[in-house]
Amino acid sequence: MPAIKTQRNSTKKEVIISKAARLFREKGFSGTSMRDLAEDVGVEAASLYNHIQSKAEILQDICFRVANIFIEHLEKIEVNKQHSIDKIKAILRFHIQHMVNNYEDVHVADREWRHLSEPYLSNYKVQRKSYRQRLAAIIEEGIRKKEIKAIDAPTAVLIMLHAISGIESWHRSKQKISAEQLEKNMIIILVEGLKI
Repeated sequence: MPAIKTQRNSTKKEVIISKAARLFREKGFSGTSMRDLAEDVGVEAASLYNHIQSKAEILQDICFRVANIFIEHLEKIEVNKQHSIDKIKAILRFHIQHMVNNYEDVHVADREWRHLSEPYLSNYKVQRKSYRQRLAAIIEEGIRKKEIKAIDAPTAVLIMLHAISGIESWHRSKQKISAEQLEKNMIIILVEGLKI
């Protein structure tokens, strides 16, 4: 029976999760079976259970790992004393870079989280809502300080996050601009409308 091939500095579980993220993105969580995953990893399905308990465990790992990365970054930005526009730029850049460089994981966390089982689903919903509220609070602070136009902050957050989610199209494009150009263009488009 073949062994799970690992890269340097990665565990067998990390290899399984990485392959699962790609399959979940391509086929969806519901459309991916443990047999599909085992075939992609190159082992018998029973061998996977030596490293993971279930497909649901993989989804939990991906979703909460991605969420924690974004929350940790947001916490650093929140305590920073910089201009509100600069805070928004830093957050957007972070999101764009992760959507470009960690596409599989971010896509799965953004699109497949609805398949989480309880109590993980409720917990994840609370985290998503809290994250968006905290982003909106940065915009609202900027409005109070006359650094940002008087707009509806929750709507602005929704537009920004949906625009970044659209980077999926950039990944699929056969004729695409560089990641650097993409980031620069998105920052201009998403931030200029906030400025007074």
